[in-house]
Amino acid sequence: MSDAELVLRSTRVITPEGTRAASVAVAGGTITAVLPYDAAVPAGARLEDLGDDVLLPGLVDTHVHVNDPGRTEWEGFWTATRAAAAGGITTLIDMPLNSVPPTTTVAHLRTKQDVAAGKAHIDVGFWGGALPDNVKDLRPLHDAGVFGFKAFLSPSGVDEFPHLDQEQLARSLAEIAGFDGLLIVHAEDPRHLAAAPQQGGPRYADFLASRPRHAEDTAIAHLIDQAKRFNARVHVLHLSSSDALPLIAAAKAEGVRITVETCPHYLTLTAEEVPDGASEFKCCPPIREAANQDLLWQALADGTIDCVVTDHSPSTADLKTGDFATAWGGISGLQLSLAAVWTEARRRGHGLEDVVRWMSERTARLVGLQGRKGAIAAGHDADFAVLAPEETFTVDPAALQHRNRVTAYAGRTLHGVVRSTWLRGERIVADGEFTGPKGRLLGRTD
Repeated sequence: MSDAELVLRSTRVITPEGTRAASVAVAGGTITAVLPYDAAVPAGARLEDLGDDVLLPGLVDTHVHVNDPGRTEWEGFWTATRAAAAGGITTLIDMPLNSVPPTTTVAHLRTKQDVAAGKAHIDVGFWGGALPDNVKDLRPLHDAGVFGFKAFLSPSGVDEFPHLDQEQLARSLAEIAGFDGLLIVHAEDPRHLAAAPQQGGPRYADFLASRPRHAEDTAIAHLIDQAKRFNARVHVLHLSSSDALPLIAAAKAEGVRITVETCPHYLTLTAEEVPDGASEFKCCPPIREAANQDLLWQALADGTIDCVVTDHSPSTADLKTGDFATAWGGISGLQLSLAAVWTEARRRGHGLEDVVRWMSERTARLVGLQGRKGAIAAGHDADFAVLAPEETFTVDPAALQHRNRVTAYAGRTLHGVVRSTWLRGERIVADGEFTGPKGRLLGRTD
């Protein structure tokens, strides 16, 4: 490592081969070597001795609603990327809604990129959107570097991003399959949602009944059929219903090109503990029962579920009303996702290597960044999180970097304190102190 500019040394470094004591050499923002712990530090290189804190690859969160421009009072690139950095996330992919305009044409993508430039504390990429009337825009967006396309199969909650019916889904999927793109799908069937009881009010049980499991299950079954028809790559967003797992496992066994994510809130929060009127817990699909959660964890362990992402979807506090029918549905989780998942994972007997696989390695692979992100290995970007996994903290909303400090995790004690976060060999946050924005805008072809 004679050309190293920086060496990070820890007794616990999570590498693709496992956790070991190591020295990680960095030059020009790239990992040049992972060497034995006691390897000599070359003259002129700076040594950062992390002691027993764990060095892990920066997390890659592929499901974030930044809402900028257009709804920047909900969130923005400056605040979202600071929150992500504080939580050990070094790359995020921004959803095509709830910004105005949505990322559904190349011109709208350029608008989004212009707004993000200079505000990103971490690296940021972009999803495009698939709407009923923009099939002609999908290939140009793909060529412009979006990482794939998001579609809703039920109403999205914002008028500027309408959902696809089955015929429209087929048209979009045929187009995307033609250039081997990726379609990522909010899978809830609108007919089942419309038929479910819609009582409104403060009772969480009533809200849960309004978003039944079979709405997810049916939509996923239709998506699998369409993926088979076109030999298309599809990804199920924010899986909440464990009843869909056998369908997904069978599709994977059959060779269907399908991947699946779930979210920290489905893995760590349960319907039984949601207080009535506490709409900070509202999201769609909803947080379900503890028995359902157990099956999601099993599916993560056996590979039926591929990865874990936040679905960070904030709003202003006034939109989180006490009526679950009218409150905005979304949970802010960027800053807390690593600690939340690690807290429950360790309780269930999983290790940090598992968490890294779910939240960094596989998410990087999902968007084609596996050669650059998601691993501590030579040739990868020197993106790191330094974690004290045994230490705990109690979630204080006032300490969050999100623009609107509403959180379903308030008051919870979590394991895993992020000491510092590094982007391309530069420490961008340590002990709550941030540098200026260092992030780059990423494209699929970069």
